[in-house]
Parts: sequence; structure tokens; C-alpha cells
Amino acid sequence: MKFLSNVLATIIGIFVFFMIAFFGILLIGVIAGGDDDVVKVKDNSVIELDLSKVTLDYAGKVNFKDFNYFETNHNGLIDVLNAIESAKNDDKIKGISILNNQSLLGLAQSKALRDQLEDFKKSGKFVVAYSNFITQRDYYLNSVADSLYLNPVGELEFKGLSSEILYLKDLQEKTGIKMEVLRHGKYKSAVEPYLAQEMSPENREQMTVLLNSAWATMVEDIAKSRKISVDSLNGIANTLGARTPELALAKNMIDKIAYEDEYHNAIKSNLKVKEGKEYNKVSILDYAKNNAKTVKNYSKKDIIAVIYAQGEIRGGEGDINIIGEGSIKRSLQEAREDDNVKAIVLRVDSPGGSALTSELIWREIEITKKTKPVVVSMGNVAASGGYYIACNANRIFAEPSTITGSIGVFGVLPNMTQLAKNIGINAEQVKTHDNANGYSLFEPIDDTFKNVTLESIENIYSVFLQRVATGRKMTVEQVNEIAQGRVWTGNDALKNGLVDELGGLEKAIAHAAKLGKAKEYKTVNYPEYEKSFEDLLAQLTGFGMFQSKEALIREQIGEENYQVLQQIKRANEIRGVQALMPFEIKIK
Repeated sequence: MKFLSNVLATIIGIFVFFMIAFFGILLIGVIAGGDDDVVKVKDNSVIELDLSKVTLDYAGKVNFKDFNYFETNHNGLIDVLNAIESAKNDDKIKGISILNNQSLLGLAQSKALRDQLEDFKKSGKFVVAYSNFITQRDYYLNSVADSLYLNPVGELEFKGLSSEILYLKDLQEKTGIKMEVLRHGKYKSAVEPYLAQEMSPENREQMTVLLNSAWATMVEDIAKSRKISVDSLNGIANTLGARTPELALAKNMIDKIAYEDEYHNAIKSNLKVKEGKEYNKVSILDYAKNNAKTVKNYSKKDIIAVIYAQGEIRGGEGDINIIGEGSIKRSLQEAREDDNVKAIVLRVDSPGGSALTSELIWREIEITKKTKPVVVSMGNVAASGGYYIACNANRIFAEPSTITGSIGVFGVLPNMTQLAKNIGINAEQVKTHDNANGYSLFEPIDDTFKNVTLESIENIYSVFLQRVATGRKMTVEQVNEIAQGRVWTGNDALKNGLVDELGGLEKAIAHAAKLGKAKEYKTVNYPEYEKSFEDLLAQLTGFGMFQSKEALIREQIGEENYQVLQQIKRANEIRGVQALMPFEIKIK
């Protein structure tokens, strides 16, 4: 027996030794060879704008505490925008090619990127685009190009915007699984699918206004770039009048019908590349990484801190996909205690979430404002809890198509009383006091519990209204008129006072610098997320058995299907009263 235990101990010891050696070599390689993957940009090069791996504004900085090792990623939209800005003045870069782009960016992000490409063109350098099939989302971006190509057997999707919501009331009755809903706000459509089998007039009203406002922003930009009237574009959308390459060309929606090799030959001709030779290319993410590692503005001491709050608000430390009070509060504290930081920009891209966490972040912003100005820049979404953490800023900027507002709160509790009865389950409770049991999945919701929870929701809604009223210098009654959980685009939010100005991140940074009296400044991005050894193991992908389950699933089912799974997971993780916008507004 002792012999076997010694053998087992030896085997475990050898395994642990090799594991430590493996990760030690891996970390040394990462640290020592960090610059080996820097791509050299050749003269007469073209940037290929592949956005398939770009989804977030901020790719993140991570501090692995166990190793005192820092990791910075450079595949966020902000890295892409900065790279295009640098490329404008880079003599080695002659133009940008958008080749079969399949973007997952939201409307506000696409708007920011489109504006950056427009600015790039002012340098006299070209922007060209080619697609085998152009989705409506990609057409919005591609239409900024000087020349827009479409494959001879391709298609162009241009049909207007729509949104589809699934209603589940009948499904609940058939399965016996009911979602108990407690809410405030007649427009709080996050929970409407559990309460009805069809869309309410209030929700239909807000969705119609939202889609029309977002569409107006899109067609105005397209009309300007393609020199087509807005009325003509609406007519094309109504009749699907640009669905084929021939129709698209006739309506001036594209410039040329051609194959990809002909597209590349046109670029070669523009660059004066000899026949039979390839032209020099560099991917946007490689160029962005090079650009981020180039020392710039080292002589500028004044700093504008840009803190990215992106994802659902859940609490804890947070990461690039989740807003937690840990990383956001730490970032605000570090920025306000740094004498070189003159102002702070909070970049919000969030549908909301935990009301408690939203309040904690709101409080930290209140403390920060006593020493330094805080300006908010809204991305694709800054709604419900996302608006909660923005409402007390010195000034709020939004893109025209930003989805914001949704000032309201709710709670959702799954109840399986009918299902339990159907399949023969009976739950019995024993308790010492009347309310000791709280809430049970297998019993109808108790009136006392319901009333206490509703009281909590009303209290949080009242606080939410007061926070907005104080921050926006409005009365509570004025806020309540535009609240009730209703969502607005940036355009409409400007009209009703929820935002101060339309514009992107750069405009917000410039205003923050003005408030902070910083004439010559540089920006520094936050947060720096703190991770452990276990988190590092989860991130190691591409090493066989060390590939994370998330990476494997994402690889097998694709990015869009993976996002659906993430939504289901988030629904199961909801705890406490929520300040959350409609669970998903998917604009097609």
C-alpha cells in the first residue's frame, strides 16, 4: 500500500513539475518575445480593414497578480480608430481596402469608424471596398468608400431596419414554468414577453420611433457619400431596388461590378505596381498593434483618463465584457489621485444590469467630480443602469444612433409551481417565522414577499429618478415623463435633455480637456483588470487540452450563435433588482 502511495506521489510530482515548467516557459516566451510579432510595414502599402475580430471599444489591460505580469490587447475599436488616424500621416500607407468585410460592430461604433474613414480620405489617400455579398450593416460602412465593388453574382441587402421580439406567455402556461415579474415603468419591455403574447402599444411605439431614428442617421450618411437623395434611398429600401449587382449599379449604390482579382488589379494600377507583382498589404490589427507600441506624446504630461465601462453591469471585479464596481471604482480612484490626470472620460456601452452596482459606480463618480471633471461618451448602448452611471457627469455625449434612456427597474423570479404539480412534485416548508421562507420556486408567490419586493423596486426607481433629475438639472416630474423604461436614440435624447451633445469619443475627450484646462495632453485607457492564475489558464487558447470551453464553443458554433448562448447564460445569472434595458434589441 505504501509502495503504491509512493508511486502515485512520484507521478503527481512529475506531472506538477512539467506543468510548472510548461507555464514558466510559456510566460517567459510571452514576456521576452512580446515584440517578435510586430509586423514591419513596407513602403507603398495598403491597410486591409478586416473587422471580423473587432467587437468591443476597449480590448483591455490585465494584471495577472500571481505573476506580476501585465497583458495589453490592441484589437479594440479604439485601437482601430487610432491606427487609421496615424495612417493618415504615414507615408508608407497609400490607402485602405475593405475586402469582404463582415463586421459585428453596432450602429454607433460603425458611425464612429465611418467618420474616421471620412477623415482619412481628406489626406488624399484612397478607400476602396469589395464584397461578394453586402449586408445592410456592412453597406453602411462600405458606402464611405471612393469606389465600391460588388461580385457579378453577388447581392446587396438594403431593406430598412426591423426588430423581432419573442413572446413567451403561452409557452409558460404550457410548460408550467412561469416568470414572476415585478416592475416599474410602462415601457420596461425587458419583461413584457413574460407577461403577454403580443407587443404592447407602448413598446410598439418606442420600437418604431427607435428604428426610424436609427435609420434616419444611416441614410443621411449614405446619401452624402453616394450622392443619392434620402427619398431615393427610402424608395430603394421599400422595393428592394438594389438587390442585384445590375440594379445596384443602376441606382448608384455601387460603382463597379467586378471579380475580386479585378479589384486587386485596380489597386495595383493605382499604386503603380508592375504587372505580375503583388502589392504590399498590412492587416488593420497588425497595424494597430504597431501603432499602439509606438511611443507618442511622451513629452505631454497632462493626461485625459478614458475609462471604459462596457458590457452588462453585474458587480465584482468585472472584465472587458462585464462592468463590475471593482475595476471601475479603482480606475476612478487612480485617475483622481493622479495629479497629471486633468479630466476623466467615462465611455459607456452597456444595457444596464444590477441596480446596486450602478449606484456604487454613481457614487464614485460623485466623489470624483469634486476634484476633477467627468465627461461621458456613449457608445452603442447606454441604457437603464448604463444611463444610471452616466447621468451625473459634467457633460454627456452620444452618437445619433446610440440607444439610451430606459430609466426603470424590474425583478424577475422563475416559478415552477404548475410544473411541479404536473409532474407530481410537492414542496413542503418548515419555518420559525412568518417570512423566513422568503421565495420558493415551488409555491405561488407570497403576497407579503411580493409587496416587500415591489416596495424595493419603487424605492430604487424613485432613487433612479432623483439621480437623473439632479444630474440633468430637471425636476423629478420632468424625468418621469421621459422615463417609465422607455428607450431613446441619441438624436431623441438630445431633444428631451437626457444628453447634452451629439458626437463621438474624440469630441468628448476634447471637451474633457477643455474642462480640465489641458491644452497639450495625451490619453490613458482604463481599467486594468486584476486576474488570477486560474483566469490565465482559462485564457490560454490554441494549446490543445488547455483551450478554454468558451473558445471551443465559439469556434464550433460561430460568433453570433455564441452571443445567443451568452444571453441565455446572463438571464440565468440575474440576481437582485435590475436596471436593465429590453433584454435584447436586435436591429436587423
